[in-house]
Amino acid sequence: MAGSAALARSIVSTLRAHGFQGWFVGGCVRDALLGRDPKDYDVSTDARPDQVLALWPRAQQVGAKFGVVLVTDGGESVEVVTFRSDEAYHDGRHPEGVRFETDPRQDVLRRDFTINALMRDPFSGEVIDYTGGRQDLERGLIRAIGDPAARFEEDHLRMLRAVRFAARFRFTIEPATLAAIQALHGEIARISPERIRDELSRILTEGGARRGFELLDESGLLTDILPEVAAMKGVQQPPEYHPEGDVWTHTLMMLERVPPDPPLTLSWGVLLHDVGKPPTFRIAERIRFDGHVEAGVRMTHDILCRLHYSNAEVEQVQALVANHMRFAEVFNMRESTVKRFLRLPHFEQHLELNRLDCLCSNGMLASYEYMKDRFEHAPEEELRPPRLVSGRDLIAAGYRPGPQFSRMLELAEDAQLEGRIGSREQGLELVAAEFGRPKTESAADEQ
Repeated sequence: MAGSAALARSIVSTLRAHGFQGWFVGGCVRDALLGRDPKDYDVSTDARPDQVLALWPRAQQVGAKFGVVLVTDGGESVEVVTFRSDEAYHDGRHPEGVRFETDPRQDVLRRDFTINALMRDPFSGEVIDYTGGRQDLERGLIRAIGDPAARFEEDHLRMLRAVRFAARFRFTIEPATLAAIQALHGEIARISPERIRDELSRILTEGGARRGFELLDESGLLTDILPEVAAMKGVQQPPEYHPEGDVWTHTLMMLERVPPDPPLTLSWGVLLHDVGKPPTFRIAERIRFDGHVEAGVRMTHDILCRLHYSNAEVEQVQALVANHMRFAEVFNMRESTVKRFLRLPHFEQHLELNRLDCLCSNGMLASYEYMKDRFEHAPEEELRPPRLVSGRDLIAAGYRPGPQFSRMLELAEDAQLEGRIGSREQGLELVAAEFGRPKTESAADEQ
Protein backbone atom coordinates (compact mmCIF):
# COMPACT_ATOMS: atom_id res chain seq x y z
CA MET A 1 0.00 0.00 0.00
CA ALA A 2 1.68 3.17 -1.22
CA GLY A 3 1.28 6.90 -0.99
CA SER A 4 -1.25 8.56 1.28
CA ALA A 5 -2.87 5.18 2.04
CA ALA A 6 0.23 4.11 3.96
CA LEU A 7 0.34 7.45 5.76
CA ALA A 8 -3.35 7.17 6.64
CA ARG A 9 -2.84 3.69 8.10
CA SER A 10 0.08 4.97 10.13
CA ILE A 11 -2.06 7.83 11.46
CA VAL A 12 -4.83 5.46 12.53
CA SER A 13 -2.28 3.22 14.23
CA THR A 14 -0.76 6.15 16.13
CA LEU A 15 -4.15 7.50 17.20
CA ARG A 16 -5.21 4.12 18.55
CA ALA A 17 -1.90 3.62 20.32
CA HIS A 18 -2.64 6.82 22.26
CA GLY A 19 -6.16 5.75 23.22
CA PHE A 20 -8.11 7.55 20.47
CA GLN A 21 -10.43 6.22 17.80
CA GLY A 22 -9.24 6.30 14.22
CA TRP A 23 -11.11 5.34 11.05
CA PHE A 24 -10.88 5.78 7.32
CA VAL A 25 -13.94 7.80 6.34
CA GLY A 26 -15.79 9.18 3.33
CA GLY A 27 -14.67 8.96 -0.27
CA CYS A 28 -11.74 6.63 0.30
CA VAL A 29 -14.06 4.02 1.84
CA ARG A 30 -16.67 4.48 -0.88
CA ASP A 31 -14.13 4.16 -3.68
CA ALA A 32 -12.46 1.09 -2.17
CA LEU A 33 -15.81 -0.69 -1.85
CA LEU A 34 -16.51 0.16 -5.50
CA GLY A 35 -13.19 -1.36 -6.52
CA ARG A 36 -11.66 2.01 -7.39
CA ASP A 37 -8.32 3.38 -6.25
CA PRO A 38 -8.97 6.23 -3.82
CA LYS A 39 -7.30 9.49 -4.82
CA ASP A 40 -6.87 10.61 -1.23
CA TYR A 41 -7.61 9.47 2.30
CA ASP A 42 -9.37 11.07 5.25
CA VAL A 43 -9.13 9.86 8.83
CA SER A 44 -11.80 10.62 11.43
CA THR A 45 -11.13 10.52 15.15
CA ASP A 46 -12.42 11.55 18.54
CA ALA A 47 -9.11 13.28 19.24
CA ARG A 48 -9.48 17.05 19.42
CA PRO A 49 -7.42 19.16 17.03
CA ASP A 50 -5.00 20.17 19.78
CA GLN A 51 -4.50 16.50 20.64
CA VAL A 52 -3.85 15.66 17.00
CA LEU A 53 -1.33 18.51 16.81
CA ALA A 54 0.38 17.22 19.93
CA LEU A 55 0.94 13.89 18.15
CA TRP A 56 2.08 15.56 14.89
CA PRO A 57 3.65 18.90 15.83
CA ARG A 58 4.47 19.68 12.19
CA ALA A 59 0.87 19.24 11.05
CA GLN A 60 -1.18 22.20 9.84
CA GLN A 61 -4.54 23.20 11.25
CA VAL A 62 -6.19 23.94 7.89
CA GLY A 63 -9.73 24.13 9.23
CA ALA A 64 -9.43 25.19 12.84
CA LYS A 65 -13.10 26.03 13.11
CA PHE A 66 -14.12 22.64 11.74
CA GLY A 67 -11.49 20.47 13.41
CA VAL A 68 -9.42 19.64 10.32
CA VAL A 69 -5.69 18.97 10.68
CA LEU A 70 -3.46 18.20 7.69
CA VAL A 71 -0.73 15.67 8.43
CA THR A 72 2.05 15.59 5.85
CA ASP A 73 4.94 13.17 5.44
CA GLY A 74 7.19 12.45 2.48
CA GLY A 75 5.13 14.60 0.14
CA GLU A 76 1.87 12.81 1.02
CA SER A 77 -0.94 14.45 2.99
CA VAL A 78 -3.94 13.15 4.93
CA GLU A 79 -6.71 15.17 6.56
CA VAL A 80 -7.45 14.15 10.14
CA VAL A 81 -10.93 15.31 11.10
CA THR A 82 -12.36 15.38 14.60
CA PHE A 83 -15.83 13.87 15.02
CA ARG A 84 -18.26 16.76 15.01
CA SER A 85 -21.86 17.85 14.63
CA ASP A 86 -22.77 21.07 12.89
CA GLU A 87 -24.64 24.07 14.17
CA ALA A 88 -27.11 25.99 12.02
CA TYR A 89 -26.28 26.97 8.44
CA HIS A 90 -27.17 30.54 7.48
CA ASP A 91 -25.26 31.17 4.24
CA GLY A 92 -26.29 28.03 2.37
CA ARG A 93 -22.75 26.70 2.47
CA HIS A 94 -21.09 26.62 5.92
CA PRO A 95 -22.30 25.97 9.48
CA GLU A 96 -22.06 28.82 11.95
CA GLY A 97 -20.04 26.58 14.21
CA VAL A 98 -19.40 22.97 15.17
CA ARG A 99 -19.50 20.84 18.29
CA PHE A 100 -16.77 18.26 18.68
CA GLU A 101 -18.14 14.81 19.45
CA THR A 102 -16.89 11.48 20.76
CA ASP A 103 -19.53 9.37 18.99
CA PRO A 104 -18.74 8.60 15.33
CA ARG A 105 -22.46 8.30 14.61
CA GLN A 106 -22.90 12.02 15.22
CA ASP A 107 -20.11 12.73 12.79
CA VAL A 108 -21.49 10.76 9.86
CA LEU A 109 -25.05 12.02 10.30
CA ARG A 110 -23.92 15.56 9.39
CA ARG A 111 -22.51 14.42 6.02
CA ASP A 112 -24.19 14.81 2.64
CA PHE A 113 -24.93 11.37 1.13
CA THR A 114 -25.09 7.88 2.56
CA ILE A 115 -22.34 6.60 0.27
CA ASN A 116 -19.99 9.23 1.71
CA ALA A 117 -20.78 8.39 5.32
CA LEU A 118 -19.07 5.01 5.58
CA MET A 119 -16.23 4.33 8.02
CA ARG A 120 -13.68 1.55 7.73
CA ASP A 121 -11.07 -0.05 9.93
CA PRO A 122 -7.97 -0.08 7.69
CA PHE A 123 -6.57 -3.14 9.48
CA SER A 124 -9.55 -5.47 9.91
CA GLY A 125 -11.57 -4.17 6.96
CA GLU A 126 -14.64 -3.75 9.19
CA VAL A 127 -17.10 -1.21 7.74
CA ILE A 128 -19.23 0.95 10.04
CA ASP A 129 -22.45 2.02 8.32
CA TYR A 130 -24.96 4.14 10.23
CA THR A 131 -26.96 5.40 7.23
CA GLY A 132 -27.42 2.48 4.82
CA GLY A 133 -24.64 3.69 2.55
CA ARG A 134 -23.33 0.23 1.77
CA GLN A 135 -26.72 -0.92 0.50
CA ASP A 136 -27.02 2.27 -1.57
CA LEU A 137 -23.62 1.51 -3.11
CA GLU A 138 -24.87 -1.92 -4.09
CA ARG A 139 -28.09 -0.48 -5.51
CA GLY A 140 -26.34 2.39 -7.29
CA LEU A 141 -28.20 5.15 -5.44
CA ILE A 142 -27.27 8.69 -4.44
CA ARG A 143 -29.37 9.27 -1.31
CA ALA A 144 -29.19 12.27 1.00
CA ILE A 145 -28.78 11.48 4.69
CA GLY A 146 -31.98 12.11 6.60
CA ASP A 147 -34.29 14.80 5.18
CA PRO A 148 -33.00 15.68 1.68
CA ALA A 149 -34.46 19.19 1.76
CA ALA A 150 -32.72 19.88 5.07
CA ARG A 151 -29.38 18.66 3.69
CA PHE A 152 -29.66 20.92 0.63
CA GLU A 153 -30.89 23.89 2.64
CA GLU A 154 -27.77 23.52 4.79
CA ASP A 155 -25.38 23.44 1.86
CA HIS A 156 -26.74 24.28 -1.59
CA LEU A 157 -23.60 22.99 -3.31
CA ARG A 158 -24.66 19.47 -2.35
CA MET A 159 -27.22 19.61 -5.16
CA LEU A 160 -24.41 19.82 -7.73
CA ARG A 161 -22.43 17.19 -5.86
CA ALA A 162 -25.38 14.80 -6.11
CA VAL A 163 -25.34 15.23 -9.89
CA ARG A 164 -21.58 14.77 -10.05
CA PHE A 165 -21.55 11.57 -8.03
CA ALA A 166 -24.47 10.12 -9.99
CA ALA A 167 -22.70 10.91 -13.27
CA ARG A 168 -19.29 9.62 -12.20
CA PHE A 169 -20.56 6.33 -10.80
CA ARG A 170 -23.45 5.88 -13.25
CA PHE A 171 -25.79 5.90 -10.25
CA THR A 172 -29.41 7.02 -9.94
CA ILE A 173 -30.41 9.89 -7.69
CA GLU A 174 -32.94 8.50 -5.22
CA PRO A 175 -36.43 9.96 -5.99
CA ALA A 176 -36.90 11.94 -2.77
CA THR A 177 -33.38 13.35 -3.09
CA LEU A 178 -34.00 14.37 -6.71
CA ALA A 179 -37.36 15.90 -5.81
CA ALA A 180 -35.67 18.04 -3.16
CA ILE A 181 -33.16 19.30 -5.72
CA GLN A 182 -35.95 20.10 -8.16
CA ALA A 183 -37.71 22.09 -5.45
CA LEU A 184 -34.61 23.98 -4.30
CA HIS A 185 -32.48 24.27 -7.44
CA GLY A 186 -32.78 28.05 -7.59
CA GLU A 187 -30.80 28.32 -4.35
CA ILE A 188 -27.65 27.39 -6.29
CA ALA A 189 -27.41 31.08 -7.21
CA ARG A 190 -26.20 31.74 -3.67
CA ILE A 191 -23.10 29.62 -4.21
CA SER A 192 -19.90 31.30 -5.37
CA PRO A 193 -18.97 31.00 -9.06
CA GLU A 194 -15.69 29.32 -8.10
CA ARG A 195 -17.47 26.47 -6.30
CA ILE A 196 -19.89 25.98 -9.19
CA ARG A 197 -16.96 26.08 -11.61
CA ASP A 198 -15.14 23.34 -9.73
CA GLU A 199 -18.16 21.03 -9.73
CA LEU A 200 -18.81 21.62 -13.44
CA SER A 201 -15.15 20.95 -14.22
CA ARG A 202 -15.36 17.60 -12.48
CA ILE A 203 -18.64 16.67 -14.15
CA LEU A 204 -17.01 17.40 -17.51
CA THR A 205 -13.82 15.42 -16.87
CA GLU A 206 -14.50 12.58 -14.41
CA GLY A 207 -16.50 10.48 -16.87
CA GLY A 208 -20.23 10.39 -17.43
CA ALA A 209 -20.44 13.98 -18.71
CA ARG A 210 -23.54 13.24 -20.79
CA ARG A 211 -25.33 11.76 -17.79
CA GLY A 212 -24.22 14.71 -15.71
CA PHE A 213 -25.77 17.26 -18.06
CA GLU A 214 -28.94 15.23 -18.45
CA LEU A 215 -29.26 15.31 -14.66
CA LEU A 216 -28.48 19.01 -14.51
CA ASP A 217 -31.35 19.50 -16.94
CA GLU A 218 -33.72 17.12 -15.14
CA SER A 219 -33.01 18.73 -11.78
CA GLY A 220 -33.50 22.31 -12.99
CA LEU A 221 -29.91 23.29 -12.18
CA LEU A 222 -28.89 23.69 -15.81
CA THR A 223 -31.09 26.73 -16.41
CA ASP A 224 -29.75 28.31 -13.22
CA ILE A 225 -26.05 27.98 -13.97
CA LEU A 226 -25.80 27.56 -17.76
CA PRO A 227 -28.94 29.03 -19.34
CA GLU A 228 -27.10 29.36 -22.67
CA VAL A 229 -26.67 25.57 -22.76
CA ALA A 230 -30.26 24.94 -21.68
CA ALA A 231 -31.33 27.07 -24.66
CA MET A 232 -29.97 24.37 -27.03
CA LYS A 233 -32.96 22.13 -26.31
CA GLY A 234 -35.42 22.03 -29.18
CA VAL A 235 -33.23 24.06 -31.58
CA GLN A 236 -33.54 22.05 -34.77
CA GLN A 237 -30.70 21.60 -37.30
CA PRO A 238 -30.66 20.85 -41.04
CA PRO A 239 -31.31 17.09 -41.22
CA GLU A 240 -28.96 16.65 -44.16
CA TYR A 241 -26.06 17.71 -41.92
CA HIS A 242 -27.43 16.68 -38.53
CA PRO A 243 -29.65 13.61 -38.80
CA GLU A 244 -29.16 13.04 -35.07
CA GLY A 245 -31.53 15.84 -34.06
CA ASP A 246 -31.44 19.18 -32.29
CA VAL A 247 -28.41 21.04 -30.92
CA TRP A 248 -28.92 19.64 -27.42
CA THR A 249 -29.02 16.03 -28.65
CA HIS A 250 -25.93 16.60 -30.78
CA THR A 251 -24.03 18.07 -27.84
CA LEU A 252 -25.04 15.26 -25.48
CA MET A 253 -23.89 12.67 -28.00
CA MET A 254 -20.51 14.36 -28.21
CA LEU A 255 -20.18 14.55 -24.42
CA GLU A 256 -20.83 10.82 -24.27
CA ARG A 257 -17.91 10.15 -26.63
CA VAL A 258 -15.34 12.40 -24.95
CA PRO A 259 -12.31 10.19 -24.20
CA PRO A 260 -11.36 9.31 -20.59
CA ASP A 261 -9.51 11.93 -18.55
CA PRO A 262 -9.94 14.65 -21.18
CA PRO A 263 -8.34 18.09 -21.00
CA LEU A 264 -10.82 20.40 -19.31
CA THR A 265 -10.67 22.85 -22.21
CA LEU A 266 -11.59 20.12 -24.70
CA SER A 267 -14.65 19.17 -22.66
CA TRP A 268 -15.75 22.80 -22.48
CA GLY A 269 -15.12 23.10 -26.22
CA VAL A 270 -17.42 20.15 -26.83
CA LEU A 271 -20.11 21.64 -24.61
CA LEU A 272 -19.94 25.14 -26.09
CA HIS A 273 -18.92 24.65 -29.72
CA ASP A 274 -22.52 25.23 -30.88
CA VAL A 275 -23.64 27.53 -28.06
CA GLY A 276 -24.07 30.31 -30.64
CA LYS A 277 -26.70 28.40 -32.59
CA PRO A 278 -29.82 29.14 -30.49
CA PRO A 279 -29.53 32.95 -30.77
CA THR A 280 -28.68 32.80 -34.50
CA PHE A 281 -31.33 30.27 -35.54
CA ARG A 282 -33.45 31.31 -38.49
CA ILE A 283 -35.26 29.66 -41.38
CA ALA A 284 -34.68 31.00 -44.90
CA GLU A 285 -34.50 28.48 -47.73
CA ARG A 286 -33.47 26.11 -44.96
CA ILE A 287 -32.47 26.22 -41.31
CA ARG A 288 -29.55 28.61 -40.94
CA PHE A 289 -27.21 29.70 -38.15
CA ASP A 290 -25.46 32.66 -39.77
CA GLY A 291 -22.74 34.01 -37.51
CA HIS A 292 -23.12 31.27 -34.93
CA VAL A 293 -19.36 30.82 -34.59
CA GLU A 294 -18.76 34.50 -33.84
CA ALA A 295 -21.71 34.54 -31.44
CA GLY A 296 -20.41 31.36 -29.81
CA VAL A 297 -16.96 32.86 -29.23
CA ARG A 298 -18.49 35.86 -27.46
CA MET A 299 -20.82 33.70 -25.39
CA THR A 300 -18.00 31.33 -24.46
CA HIS A 301 -16.01 34.26 -23.14
CA ASP A 302 -18.96 35.48 -21.08
CA ILE A 303 -19.76 32.04 -19.65
CA LEU A 304 -16.24 31.09 -18.65
CA CYS A 305 -15.42 34.52 -17.24
CA ARG A 306 -18.65 34.39 -15.24
CA LEU A 307 -17.38 31.12 -13.73
CA HIS A 308 -13.94 32.63 -13.07
CA TYR A 309 -11.87 30.33 -15.27
CA SER A 310 -8.29 31.41 -15.99
CA ASN A 311 -7.47 33.59 -18.98
CA ALA A 312 -5.53 30.73 -20.58
CA GLU A 313 -8.52 28.39 -20.25
CA VAL A 314 -10.92 30.96 -21.63
CA GLU A 315 -8.66 31.65 -24.62
CA GLN A 316 -8.22 27.98 -25.47
CA VAL A 317 -11.95 27.20 -25.34
CA GLN A 318 -12.69 30.29 -27.41
CA ALA A 319 -10.13 29.08 -29.98
CA LEU A 320 -11.85 25.68 -30.13
CA VAL A 321 -15.22 27.31 -30.72
CA ALA A 322 -13.80 29.81 -33.23
CA ASN A 323 -12.10 27.17 -35.38
CA HIS A 324 -14.41 24.17 -35.22
CA MET A 325 -16.02 24.92 -38.60
CA ARG A 326 -12.72 25.45 -40.44
CA PHE A 327 -12.16 21.72 -40.98
CA ALA A 328 -14.81 21.79 -43.69
CA GLU A 329 -12.55 24.09 -45.72
CA VAL A 330 -9.20 22.31 -45.40
CA PHE A 331 -9.17 20.84 -48.91
CA ASN A 332 -9.62 24.32 -50.38
CA MET A 333 -7.11 26.06 -48.10
CA ARG A 334 -3.81 27.43 -49.34
CA GLU A 335 -0.83 25.54 -47.98
CA SER A 336 0.17 28.47 -45.79
CA THR A 337 -3.32 28.54 -44.26
CA VAL A 338 -3.19 24.81 -43.50
CA LYS A 339 0.19 25.21 -41.79
CA ARG A 340 -1.02 28.17 -39.75
CA PHE A 341 -4.05 26.11 -38.72
CA LEU A 342 -1.79 23.25 -37.64
CA ARG A 343 0.26 25.70 -35.57
CA LEU A 344 -2.63 26.57 -33.27
CA PRO A 345 -1.82 25.81 -29.62
CA HIS A 346 -3.04 22.37 -28.54
CA PHE A 347 -4.08 21.48 -32.07
CA GLU A 348 -4.74 17.92 -30.90
CA GLN A 349 -7.80 19.31 -29.08
CA HIS A 350 -9.07 20.90 -32.28
CA LEU A 351 -8.67 17.53 -34.00
CA GLU A 352 -10.55 15.68 -31.28
CA LEU A 353 -13.37 18.22 -31.24
CA ASN A 354 -13.75 17.83 -35.01
CA ARG A 355 -13.70 14.04 -34.78
CA LEU A 356 -16.46 14.05 -32.18
CA ASP A 357 -18.45 16.66 -34.11
CA CYS A 358 -18.38 14.54 -37.27
CA LEU A 359 -19.07 11.22 -35.56
CA CYS A 360 -22.14 12.72 -33.90
CA SER A 361 -23.55 14.28 -37.07
CA ASN A 362 -22.84 13.25 -40.68
CA GLY A 363 -20.08 10.77 -39.88
CA MET A 364 -17.77 12.19 -42.57
CA LEU A 365 -14.17 12.12 -41.30
CA ALA A 366 -12.17 12.91 -44.45
CA SER A 367 -11.11 16.38 -43.27
CA TYR A 368 -10.23 15.05 -39.84
CA GLU A 369 -8.13 12.21 -41.23
CA TYR A 370 -6.29 14.57 -43.59
CA MET A 371 -5.44 17.10 -40.88
CA LYS A 372 -4.55 14.37 -38.39
CA ASP A 373 -2.07 12.91 -40.84
CA ARG A 374 -0.60 16.35 -41.55
CA PHE A 375 -0.34 17.13 -37.83
CA GLU A 376 1.36 13.85 -36.97
CA HIS A 377 3.87 13.92 -39.80
CA ALA A 378 4.68 17.59 -40.41
CA PRO A 379 8.17 18.40 -39.06
CA GLU A 380 8.36 21.37 -36.69
CA GLU A 381 10.78 23.15 -39.01
CA GLU A 382 8.23 22.85 -41.81
CA LEU A 383 5.42 24.41 -39.75
CA ARG A 384 7.55 27.03 -37.97
CA PRO A 385 10.64 27.73 -40.06
CA PRO A 386 12.78 30.76 -39.13
CA ARG A 387 11.30 33.71 -40.97
CA LEU A 388 13.17 34.75 -44.10
CA VAL A 389 11.88 38.32 -43.73
CA SER A 390 11.68 40.01 -40.33
CA GLY A 391 10.56 43.42 -39.19
CA ARG A 392 14.20 44.48 -38.97
CA ASP A 393 14.68 43.45 -42.58
CA LEU A 394 11.78 45.68 -43.62
CA ILE A 395 13.21 48.61 -41.68
CA ALA A 396 16.67 48.02 -43.15
CA ALA A 397 15.10 48.04 -46.62
CA GLY A 398 13.65 51.48 -45.91
CA TYR A 399 10.07 50.70 -44.87
CA ARG A 400 8.70 52.66 -41.95
CA PRO A 401 6.92 50.72 -39.19
CA GLY A 402 3.18 51.12 -39.45
CA PRO A 403 -0.16 49.36 -39.93
CA GLN A 404 1.02 47.60 -43.09
CA PHE A 405 4.00 45.95 -41.43
CA SER A 406 2.06 42.92 -40.20
CA ARG A 407 0.52 42.44 -43.66
CA MET A 408 3.95 42.60 -45.27
CA LEU A 409 5.35 40.04 -42.87
CA GLU A 410 2.35 37.77 -43.35
CA LEU A 411 2.69 38.00 -47.14
CA ALA A 412 6.35 36.99 -46.96
CA GLU A 413 5.72 34.19 -44.48
CA ASP A 414 2.83 32.80 -46.54
CA ALA A 415 5.08 32.67 -49.59
CA GLN A 416 7.80 30.99 -47.52
CA LEU A 417 5.38 28.37 -46.13
CA GLU A 418 4.16 27.67 -49.65
CA GLY A 419 7.68 27.35 -51.05
CA ARG A 420 7.37 30.37 -53.38
CA ILE A 421 10.39 32.15 -51.91
CA GLY A 422 13.62 30.78 -50.54
CA SER A 423 15.62 33.82 -49.47
CA ARG A 424 15.39 37.19 -47.76
CA GLU A 425 15.98 38.96 -51.06
CA GLN A 426 13.10 37.14 -52.76
CA GLY A 427 10.85 37.99 -49.83
CA LEU A 428 11.68 41.69 -50.03
CA GLU A 429 11.07 41.68 -53.78
CA LEU A 430 7.65 40.11 -53.16
CA VAL A 431 6.82 42.79 -50.59
CA ALA A 432 7.94 45.52 -52.99
CA ALA A 433 5.81 44.09 -55.80
CA GLU A 434 2.73 44.02 -53.56
CA PHE A 435 3.17 47.18 -51.47
CA GLY A 436 5.56 49.27 -53.55
CA ARG A 437 9.14 50.15 -52.81
CA PRO A 438 9.94 52.34 -49.81
CA LYS A 439 9.92 56.06 -50.56
CA THR A 440 13.54 56.54 -49.59
CA GLU A 441 14.59 53.88 -52.05
CA SER A 442 12.39 55.33 -54.81
CA ALA A 443 13.80 58.82 -54.20
CA ALA A 444 17.38 57.53 -54.43
CA ASP A 445 16.60 55.82 -57.72
CA GLU A 446 15.27 59.09 -59.18
CA GLN A 447 18.54 60.87 -58.37
